[in-house]
Amino acid sequence: MTVARTVLVTGGNRGIGFAIAQEFVAQGHRVAVTARSGNGPTGTLTVRADVTDAASVDAAFTEVEAQLGPVEVIVANAGITRDTLLLRMSEDDFTSVIDTNLNGAFRVVKRASKGMLKGRFGRIILVSSVVGLLGSAGQVNYSASKSGLVGLARSVTRELGSRGITANVVAPGFIETEMTAVLPEEQQADYKKSIPAGRFATAQEVARVVTWLASGDAAYISGAVIPIDGGLGMGH
Repeated sequence: MTVARTVLVTGGNRGIGFAIAQEFVAQGHRVAVTARSGNGPTGTLTVRADVTDAASVDAAFTEVEAQLGPVEVIVANAGITRDTLLLRMSEDDFTSVIDTNLNGAFRVVKRASKGMLKGRFGRIILVSSVVGLLGSAGQVNYSASKSGLVGLARSVTRELGSRGITANVVAPGFIETEMTAVLPEEQQADYKKSIPAGRFATAQEVARVVTWLASGDAAYISGAVIPIDGGLGMGH
């Protein structure tokens, strides 16, 4: 029997975050999502939040706590890209991606950990990417932000692991989302050739790994990086 938990998914209004929130709802949890615009799936509480602003993050948590109870599972999924080659990348292109993807995860995890320490239970799941460890031309900023999540999760594990709190990273590869759907067929076929599985993942395949990491079955896993990439990043 699954214990119903209070779950907060950042960036839960579309793509992978939406699918993760949907899967938690399907499994009977109390689910909130943060979004700067739009809404999460049916059955979720949507709160406005900008992960680049600590006061905004704090206000979102306060609202979720008031309506659903202390956050027991946090999924740090909110992220942006500003892809361009290194020599064309502006300082702002770099720092804005780091501030959302890495510093944003720090703000969210720091705020979530207060309630988790009180409750002596917590599941922290950071959504990274295969390029965090594999690297990707044109994504120096994004790749750096996503690999930083690994150090974050592992340090949090060492600090909070004795209090019933786990911190793990999932590293998705190519996923069927609105972003990949607009790629030309030829480009999609090229990408699929580099993936041993020969296909993109569904967002639900990512969501189910995330919900499993939040479950009692994964209570002894912490500081791990779980690839969901069809074999693309093997050895990294």
